[in-house]
Amino acid sequence: MVKFFLQRRGVSAAAALALLAGLHAVPAASQGLAASSSSSSSPPAVLPPAVDAALLRAKVPRDAMSAVVVEVGGQVPPRLAYRAQVPANPASVMKLVTTYAGLDLLGPAFTWETPVYLDAAPQGGSLRGNVYIKGQGDPKLVVERLWLLMQRLRAQGVQTIAGDIVLDRSAFDVPAHDPGQFDGEPLRPYNAAPDALLVNYKSVVMSFVPDPAAGVARVAYEPPLAPMQLQPTVPLAAPGTPCGDWRAGLQAELGEAARIGFQGTYPAACGERQWAVAAADPAGFAARAIEGMWREVGGRLAGTVRDGRVPAGLQPAFSLRSPPLAEVVRDINKYSNNVMTQQLFLSLALQRGGTGSFDGARALLGQWWRQRMGSAFDAPVMDNGAGLSREGRISAAALARLLQVAWASPVMPELMASLPIAGVDGTLRRVQGRAAGSAHLKTGTLRDVTAMAGYVLGASGRRYVLVALVNHANAPAARPAIEALVDWAAADGPRVD
Repeated sequence: MVKFFLQRRGVSAAAALALLAGLHAVPAASQGLAASSSSSSSPPAVLPPAVDAALLRAKVPRDAMSAVVVEVGGQVPPRLAYRAQVPANPASVMKLVTTYAGLDLLGPAFTWETPVYLDAAPQGGSLRGNVYIKGQGDPKLVVERLWLLMQRLRAQGVQTIAGDIVLDRSAFDVPAHDPGQFDGEPLRPYNAAPDALLVNYKSVVMSFVPDPAAGVARVAYEPPLAPMQLQPTVPLAAPGTPCGDWRAGLQAELGEAARIGFQGTYPAACGERQWAVAAADPAGFAARAIEGMWREVGGRLAGTVRDGRVPAGLQPAFSLRSPPLAEVVRDINKYSNNVMTQQLFLSLALQRGGTGSFDGARALLGQWWRQRMGSAFDAPVMDNGAGLSREGRISAAALARLLQVAWASPVMPELMASLPIAGVDGTLRRVQGRAAGSAHLKTGTLRDVTAMAGYVLGASGRRYVLVALVNHANAPAARPAIEALVDWAAADGPRVD
């Protein structure tokens, strides 16, 4: 799985980071892919030669792969339909289902609101009461926007809060989450759990800036966290030490809820670097970040930051609005952001039923799928909506159908613009070959899964839907085989029977 947060700083500070109206059944004329895929009960004997050769080099058998290449309009037989009806784990390619459903159901201009309440009127800069912040699933309450929220609180005439800051997270009903359960990496930001009040992806970004004159690297932390002991400097390594594995050389101590420290050194040769880590105490992270930011902007707090509920009947003093969904979807798909996808997945259920739950989101997505795709394509087995799962399943034919339906929909421009461009940006920025600059594809990688799906522009000017899923113990080694398939489509390779 792509480690989205480690790319955040290379993009920008802000980008680091009636509901069912209009649903209709798939027209009968658009069922060609299902008919073409299901008409061959046995897979073709060969894949394109370059794909076959790459699978052989990767020691991955053909029957570990399923693939579809078909024109976006679907009015002609697919150029390739190989094991197209076989359900497989798509890894992060599952985000295509969640993001297209979000754009279709909520609209690209949808925004999340985070209302803030005061239970007393400020007098002389002091609030003799509590501040309530109600989370409603905003996926982009990152450092810059948390700072803006606190500045807007100051603008209400509040300098000192005599009571508490109360965090209402009741909009989501999610089970307890062990961040190390999936792969034993609890400090990886991609393992962060969703939260109705998700602050900075439950992660802290540490910046290391060498100061050779002082013999140290200065360490900055975003967001500011309180109360915490944060080591402000780390000694520089001996002159001439190469950058190498600088994270390991720091010997970071990250396991304590209220402290971050370092026992090692930092090589000056690395220059300025950033390192994002998930909070050791994810349940308490929002409280630490909100108190830290409030104090950072000059606010004073006599009480504590704690969880609670907004009192009934209390009206918000103001509300912080998120960027539009089209921008959120772009961050999700370009950088394969897991927790943002789960926020969107749960928000679908929240907007429909008043509470964001995984069961509610799965039921809603199942209903939407049947209405949009028709009965010829089995609905995906959704887990958390992000693809960070061993249970998720979808067939290549079903994914291809979704991409064809999306192509004909009003939100096609927003979905396509959210996909990484081969050789240009996102998770495909290092990919070269014939398709560089002409393929918009979502990637997916797990320990035993590699996948791509999206749109490829052929040399003829025809545009194709491409889906490729590989499930095998050697799946990551099969990435060149999928890239060979993308190049074959870009070259308008001959139809394979």
